[in-house]
Amino acid sequence: MIKSLQIKNYALIQELEMSPSPKLNIITGETGAGKSIMLGAVGLLLGKRADTKVLLNENQKCIVEGIFDISSYSLQKIFEDEDLDYENECVIRREISPSGKSRAFVNDTPTNLSALKAIGEKLMDVHSQHESLQLGDNSYQLRALDAFASHPELLSSYKLSFKSYVQAKKEVDKLESLATQSAEDADYKQFLLNELLEAQLDDLNQEALESELEVLENAEDIKLKLSQASHMLDESEVAILQQIKESKSLLNTIASFSPELAELSNRLESTSIELTDILGEIQRVQATVEHDPEKIQELKDRLDLLFRLQKKHNVQTVQELVAIRDDLDKSLSQVANLDNEILQAKKELEKAEKEMLAHAGKLTEARKLFSLNFADEIEKIIHKIGIENGTIEIKIKPIAPTVSGLDEVEMHFSANKGIKPQELKEVASGGEFSRLIFAVKYLIADKTAMPTIIFDEIDTGVSGEVALQMIRMMKEMSKNHQVISISHLPQFAAGGDAHYYVYKDHSSDRSVSRIKRLEDQDRVTEIAKMIGGENPGASAVESAKELLQIG
Repeated sequence: MIKSLQIKNYALIQELEMSPSPKLNIITGETGAGKSIMLGAVGLLLGKRADTKVLLNENQKCIVEGIFDISSYSLQKIFEDEDLDYENECVIRREISPSGKSRAFVNDTPTNLSALKAIGEKLMDVHSQHESLQLGDNSYQLRALDAFASHPELLSSYKLSFKSYVQAKKEVDKLESLATQSAEDADYKQFLLNELLEAQLDDLNQEALESELEVLENAEDIKLKLSQASHMLDESEVAILQQIKESKSLLNTIASFSPELAELSNRLESTSIELTDILGEIQRVQATVEHDPEKIQELKDRLDLLFRLQKKHNVQTVQELVAIRDDLDKSLSQVANLDNEILQAKKELEKAEKEMLAHAGKLTEARKLFSLNFADEIEKIIHKIGIENGTIEIKIKPIAPTVSGLDEVEMHFSANKGIKPQELKEVASGGEFSRLIFAVKYLIADKTAMPTIIFDEIDTGVSGEVALQMIRMMKEMSKNHQVISISHLPQFAAGGDAHYYVYKDHSSDRSVSRIKRLEDQDRVTEIAKMIGGENPGASAVESAKELLQIG
């Protein structure tokens, strides 16, 4: 529940602080004084968006802060999910700077609006005029029925099975879409794969092919140069090998005279052996190099194919072509296996759908069972609060699967005897909507873990005994919930455990809204004014005292 609320620089509110009673709080005040403005500020704590238009003083920031006692509501999991520290006393703060930047804090930790909404919706249920009209929405009626039926386990089980069903359906749709697309691409991919397979890329060395081609294209020149080198080494009149042999013989005769001469003789021996080996290699290569036009053309064709494939696939190496080939082969294999995958996915979908329908059936059964009681209970309440001949029917119609089930709820209403109930949104007036939403809130209050319930002028279109009945019901609700009601009725004002009065202060250059808690005679005077006008007579004062006795 709200322990304290502080609002600074918001709309007409310069600075406002209140510490509501844990039970029933009534807020009254003159029209336009800012009663409903407070709800806008509270909305900021629930994660609603705001802009600089809410600033009273455009040069100062707006601050709205609420301190909540949440010790009894088992909200630790939500704080854990939002990565926030949990405290039994939770402080939520919103700040809006003159530049329009909005910041949110929970227990002084910065957070985002989605986290604020997740926590706020567990702390407060704010009723507004707009929400009365929401009662005409089928999805709202469905949520209200589920809250009345109080079957969270059924809802949770269905939602899990629905999630599995949706995921299974997505998988089937994805695979079928892939199959359609793959079928269109398969022929072209197969053509590309065949090209790469025909190129016989495995163990292919492009550099070696290029080198071999270069040798063959220059075979005659290579053969000539090798022949000349061989001649110079061993066949000419001044052959190098012969001269080295003669030099070696000369050095051998003097090698024994010193180690240095022996070393020179050995080096010449090594040189002779190396040159002899080189000569052998030259002669071997010379014998293998032949001008071969057919081989040259074969190599050219092979390399031309490689260059063309590399350009086509926008790559530079044979290895990259191999990777593309393997990817194409894998892709085509997957296409071939898609039929089996689709078949298996459809089996999973069928299983998930069967399970989802089973849970949905139990949920529908429970809704139908509780709908009769829900309609009866609403009727009992609206009969007490001024719609004496009101009748309610709740119809449950089958629809395609949604996250809420396979049901659409239609609340039908008639305010008059002998008139067949019709869809609520088609026939209910504004005042009837207010009383109907009040009846629904009253019925589901104890079935929800909502610490604070706020009503904004729920008393629209009511007076007299009806107002007394409504305030008695609010007092009943306030035994287990903190209730705050903005009202213009003296019956409501008298029935609250705490009475707050909102007024405009014109003492400075700019009118601002203020709030004060009324006690004793001040409370009697304000209720008397609500009954008899600005200058109430003795009878209005007595009536105020009587109402306070009833309250």
